[in-house]
Amino acid sequence: MTSTEPGSLLHRIVIDPEICHGKPTIRGLRYPVESVLEYLAGGDSFEEVLAEFSDLEREDLLACLQFATQSLKMRSWQLVTA
Repeated sequence: MTSTEPGSLLHRIVIDPEICHGKPTIRGLRYPVESVLEYLAGGDSFEEVLAEFSDLEREDLLACLQFATQSLKMRSWQLVTA
């Protein structure tokens, strides 16, 4: 999923069938977007997640949120047209 919108961080999200069974990951680093979102939904702060996974950057976490938002928008659109 990529976006040409200014300020988009979606280029940081990679979908590769050879990495994590094709699940969306952050920069191909084997950190599934889903897992990062679970940490954030569980109450972990950005700072806590970044401290736990030192090779991640703040923009990676923002990219996960942006990816989730775009995914929901697409899914909502599909539900409306179905």
